Amino acid sequence: MFYLGWNGLVWLKAIFSFQQETVYWLVITIFSYAYILGRLVKPLSWLSIVGSIWFGYIQYGLLLFPIANLVAWVLHLTGVPGQTSVVVVGTVTAIMIAIIFITGLYNAYSPVIRKYEVTIPKKTEMKKIHVAVASDMHFGKLSGVAHAKRLVKMIDRIKPDIILLPGDIIDDEPEHFQKKNMGAIMKQLDAPLGIFGVLGNHEYYGREIPQFLKEMEKVDIRILMDEVILVGDSFYLLGRKDKTDSRRKSFQQLVNDNNIDVSLPLLAMDHQPAELKEAQESGVDLIVSGHTHRGQMAPNHLITKRLFELDWGYLKKGQLHAFVSSGFGFWGPPLRIGSRSEVLEIVVQFEDREGY
Repeated sequence: MFYLGWNGLVWLKAIFSFQQETVYWLVITIFSYAYILGRLVKPLSWLSIVGSIWFGYIQYGLLLFPIANLVAWVLHLTGVPGQTSVVVVGTVTAIMIAIIFITGLYNAYSPVIRKYEVTIPKKTEMKKIHVAVASDMHFGKLSGVAHAKRLVKMIDRIKPDIILLPGDIIDDEPEHFQKKNMGAIMKQLDAPLGIFGVLGNHEYYGREIPQFLKEMEKVDIRILMDEVILVGDSFYLLGRKDKTDSRRKSFQQLVNDNNIDVSLPLLAMDHQPAELKEAQESGVDLIVSGHTHRGQMAPNHLITKRLFELDWGYLKKGQLHAFVSSGFGFWGPPLRIGSRSEVLEIVVQFEDREGY
């Protein structure tokens, strides 16, 4: 907090002759604790929005300010007056942060459709299905009504046979989802084979899963909790509880306990893409996940790439087609750098083994 605040204060003094240090440090302190205050004190819940945006400033401030300090120091050594170097370097840094925020906001609130086509070598009553996948909406304060309307509009363009929502549909508690009547928007989603979802880690963090399930039931979204169902007499859909729940069943348990006809395709939803090998070994043909946000703000993607075998995109692993979405929403700051909010359109062709 002090390092970020000091850099800002030095620049403000140099360019505007700013003198209100007490007020400045009070504002910086409020920003630094805004997220915590907003979460703990209901009348101050709006502060969590300020705190979320501040997280973005912290990350890119800590990345840019050391470089800016070094450049200013080098300029000073070469004879450039101290105030001039602070003004020039500080202004360039401020512009860079502004560009980062503008770009990040655009990427967060301007989702795209990413289309994939795969073939599963199993014969079913259906020759082909269109699957729409949206994960990590984090519907709540910052991912609100307008963003939910974008989701409905984009999925309607796909005209899917089935819609899959692999976790983090809401941002912790369902309170803001309810207050904004976002269920009425989600109820506009339509797919002849149904709309299905699973729990993400944030549904667990909110500790209001029963209330969340009621909200989803109202809008005809079926949340699968360690369940396997037969869809259209053509393929199975498996939905796991999130990895947060240590008591959830393994892929193998779910397959064995449900007497699955292995000649039919098996599609799965698992919020965190942490067990692709287990899914492949259990006979899953296609799996969709989210959770990673592809790091959401670069260079965080370097971390998610190390944590997960597949942190974004598509991977063929044996018979398994694995997809990990960067998510439709965001957590914390409404920023995406090096990632983009998205909906997946997956066209799945079913063919018998001879035709594959």
